[in-house]
Amino acid sequence: MARVIVVMGVSGAGKTLVGEHLAAALGWPFLEGDRFHSAANVERMHEGIALTDADRLPWLLAIHDAMARLATRRETAVIACSALKARYRTTLRGDLTGVRFVYLTVSRAILAERLATRTGHFFNPELLDSQLATLEEPEDALTIDGTEAIGEIVATIRREFGT
Repeated sequence: MARVIVVMGVSGAGKTLVGEHLAAALGWPFLEGDRFHSAANVERMHEGIALTDADRLPWLLAIHDAMARLATRRETAVIACSALKARYRTTLRGDLTGVRFVYLTVSRAILAERLATRTGHFFNPELLDSQLATLEEPEDALTIDGTEAIGEIVATIRREFGT
């Protein structure tokens, strides 16, 4: 059974929206992965500077640590996190069991449209191509079309994960 569900994908895929709705449907807490970024990382992304693997590592470890604390307390959560590379997902999961990934796929055109109209977020839309180039599509995740209706996405996740 899933104890932590990580909703992943590039910026603009709908991770936060899906994560919030899924968490509400399950009665689980929702953790926004962006809140684990350092101030320096947030500033880099705001300025349109792509993060390196070295920039991302402390962020990934911080999310893993939060997941480990949940596991120790036998608690559940839904987390939104880009988790773009296979090694990022390995770092996030570590030796934890019960971590499942949901990968939201969205075309570049729709991602660009979403990012162009998004307000109040630090992510610079100019970084979209960098994220798409970094993305290693997961083989071990539930893959869902991120343009489906939120209710359909949540229902699919719940059905597939038995939650």
